[in-house]
Amino acid sequence: MTSTAGHGRDGAQGTTRGRAVLPRPWTEGGDEPVARLTFVGTATTLLELGPFTLLTDPNFLHRGQRAWLGHGLVSKRLSEPALQVDELPPLDAVVLSHLHGDHFDRVARRGLARDLPVVTTGPAADRLQRWGFGGAAELATWTSTEMHRDGWTLRITSTPGTHGPGPVARLLPDVMGTVHELFRGDELVHRLWVSGDTLRREFLRQVTGRCGPLDAAVLHLGGTRVLGLLVTMDAKQGADVVQMLEPRVTVPVHHDDYTVFRSALGHFTDEWGLRASRGGMPGQLRVVGRGETVSLVP
Repeated sequence: MTSTAGHGRDGAQGTTRGRAVLPRPWTEGGDEPVARLTFVGTATTLLELGPFTLLTDPNFLHRGQRAWLGHGLVSKRLSEPALQVDELPPLDAVVLSHLHGDHFDRVARRGLARDLPVVTTGPAADRLQRWGFGGAAELATWTSTEMHRDGWTLRITSTPGTHGPGPVARLLPDVMGTVHELFRGDELVHRLWVSGDTLRREFLRQVTGRCGPLDAAVLHLGGTRVLGLLVTMDAKQGADVVQMLEPRVTVPVHHDDYTVFRSALGHFTDEWGLRASRGGMPGQLRVVGRGETVSLVP
């Protein structure tokens, strides 16, 4: 399962006028961390895990444009993405947590290569196939897919999620999280969990119960509300999940890009600080700005 799409550019790690400056391509034996994340905006990231490069939840709308959320709901974007589709490096796959307009938008639909592998939920894969994305495939809960290159393996496992409470969940798309396990030969090098747009639920304990301890977690926050009901984790729920799963590194995303978000990044960092002062937060909090790159290695 390998493919490429987009044309990247090499450069030093950092930002230029809020635009992403992509880090040097990963090379075995180099100075670069074996796992790193470049934050594009919303839940859109570039994950570089060993020799593999993944794009998550591609959202490239501009500030002021509206994302369609279904059932007549729209939300206006408040920020600019740090990269455009034509600035992406070569990709091995897209990991799509669910099919909402702020996670796979009309720009991505026009600009991404149609043969690019897309790992996603069943309903999203069906829709993407109808749109001509022949590489879109369902990854059912607790099933895995693997990529291989030069003695390295990346295993992606779908984890459960729920995008709304009770009956509201039936009005929202199916959603998944993903565990990404990087192996060199038979040796596990790194284990990362990306939450997807899920709420805090007891079933999330299965992430570490089934897959093992996490080196890092990328949390979708924002405290998004629809009809007054919480449909993504706010600061308190996010902190609860960190305490539940105990990742060694936590990177928050999906927190301030759209008008439906109600829980800003500062709410989460404040909650983290409060709980940490009481000795209750495991691991490290690493905040990453749009256009910045952060190591996921503890």
